[in-house]
Amino acid sequence: MNSEAAAAEKMICCASCGTAGVDDVKLKDCDGGCDLVKYCSDECQEDHKDNHGEECKKKMIELRDNDLFTPPEGSHLGECPICCLPLPLPIVASKSTFMGCCSKSICIGCEYANTERERKAGLRQRCPYCREPTTKSKEEWNKIIMKRIKKNCPAAMCHIGATRYNEGDYKTAFKYLTKAAELGYTEAHYVLSVMYQLGQGVEKDAEKEIYHLEEAAIGGHPGAGHNLGCFEGINGRYERAKKHFIIAANLGHHESLKGLMALYKEGHASKEEYADALRAYQTAVDETKSAEREKAEEAIKNGLW
Repeated sequence: MNSEAAAAEKMICCASCGTAGVDDVKLKDCDGGCDLVKYCSDECQEDHKDNHGEECKKKMIELRDNDLFTPPEGSHLGECPICCLPLPLPIVASKSTFMGCCSKSICIGCEYANTERERKAGLRQRCPYCREPTTKSKEEWNKIIMKRIKKNCPAAMCHIGATRYNEGDYKTAFKYLTKAAELGYTEAHYVLSVMYQLGQGVEKDAEKEIYHLEEAAIGGHPGAGHNLGCFEGINGRYERAKKHFIIAANLGHHESLKGLMALYKEGHASKEEYADALRAYQTAVDETKSAEREKAEEAIKNGLW
């Protein structure tokens, strides 16, 4: 029997006892998530653990690396819902504004343009996206955001979690960030990685730190990719470090571009790899620029907004 036939048989028969998945027999996937074998019962899976354990572990590492090193379509920030341009990374440009009313992040260009239009027309200030009035008290905004949290909005959960984190209330921050991370919110994974690294509100845990960094990197968080690249470089795994730096640099992350340059100088990356990453980095940065955003940045610089 060739390898393909053997693999197919594993998927239609219990890998332990050989029972075929027909009629009333329903086979279940391996609990490890390897997608290599199926079992007819928990007992059969337990009996087969010694035979399948190493194969399962190896396959799971392979699947994890495939997710980790598949370049995301864009950064975790996504696009401004109004102008549809990629939101700029906070470390290379002005930050966008989180709107608690609709849990949307609006670029400063669209926010500034909307503010100027309303000011000139003498209109009440409203959210550029959902048009909810923005002239509310802090207490009113907190009530609005908490309503969104009750509806399981991960963006609102992460916003409150990050706010509490910045205030030093790590216990509350951990609660909201954990829930947001469970719902797949990338930024929450990143902040949790920092908490586990520094022991803020939790015991320091390198394994959990790396887990959350990897989840954030898979979600397109360039800062997480950069941190993983540094971790791999420190441990001498330069090929993995290079991959992380390239992916993050391609998203417009400047520190990752510098990390790749360091690997190039040390002979761990080629000139072509660095040149390609430099071009992709510049393209990513340029895609976040617009005339409206430049006007907003100028207004902020001159104290006019």
